[in-house]
Amino acid sequence: MNLLINGRARVFAELDSDPSLSHLIDLLQLKPDRVAVEHNGAIVARAAWKETLLQAEDKLEIVQFVGGGR
Repeated sequence: MNLLINGRARVFAELDSDPSLSHLIDLLQLKPDRVAVEHNGAIVARAAWKETLLQAEDKLEIVQFVGGGR
């Protein structure tokens, strides 16, 4: 499946069997509790990731929160 993530084209054959946003986050090896996702212009609540099904050419913005500093 072709997706546009943070302005970059990416291909994920693994999403053919499970096209959920939750599966994509797993494939990207991101920590779910530190990520915010916008799917085609709308923020997706973490509770809805499993039910949010991706389609070819969807646009996602994924922001990962990091800790640190003083």
